Amino acid sequence: MMPVIFVGHGSPMNAIEENEYTQGWRDIAASIPKPDVILSVSAHWETRGTKVCVLENPETIHDFYGFPKELFDMEYPAKGSPLFAAKTINLLGDGAADKTWGLDHGTWSVLSAMYPAADIPVFQLSIDGQASPVELFEIGKKLKPLREEGVLIFGSGNVVHNLGMVDFYRKGGYDWAESFDAEIKDAILKRGFENVLQYRNLGSARSAVPTAEHFNPLLYVLGAADSADKITVYNNSCTLGSLSMTSYVFS
Repeated sequence: MMPVIFVGHGSPMNAIEENEYTQGWRDIAASIPKPDVILSVSAHWETRGTKVCVLENPETIHDFYGFPKELFDMEYPAKGSPLFAAKTINLLGDGAADKTWGLDHGTWSVLSAMYPAADIPVFQLSIDGQASPVELFEIGKKLKPLREEGVLIFGSGNVVHNLGMVDFYRKGGYDWAESFDAEIKDAILKRGFENVLQYRNLGSARSAVPTAEHFNPLLYVLGAADSADKITVYNNSCTLGSLSMTSYVFS
């Protein structure tokens, strides 16, 4: 059964930089079997209801501004997987086929480090922006059978994500960011997933997760995890004050 992973992706600049986080992503790729297909749930595609990209050749979406031309010139020419996109829609029961999206930077900025050859088909599943944490977790459960068909379920977001409080000169995290990240990590490692679903009850949640789109990919991943999975933590840190790069592999 293929692993399921959640990656803290941070800044798009990681796609063109060499740092501890990109090395961590490469370490993840080296530690798991090479997937046949990747299903990505990125923080940067949020829709009403659930959509699945069915394109054979998804475009590289540069969904940001104010960054160097080198980043805008970057392409990740992975093929899509209409076959597994259709299987995913069938598993979900109420997912809609989509031909308007592609691969956003939540997907390709990480995969360009993990699988730079772009030789693995990749398709994206949108985040249902109206669903509750429990509902997103249940969607993840429906995706779990794909793991038995060589599909890597890949969630990309950030446990802590507050761009309004970023300090570009700070290497670590604020105390509240470190605390929230540690509480979520403790719950995951103890398999107390119900505590993660109730993350709004944690004291620093309002600052750590002012909006849910970067946290939500983790909920899909937890739903697709198995009780027998070994949990490994990578890039265990916060940066720029208010971003967590902490990543998890369930294998």
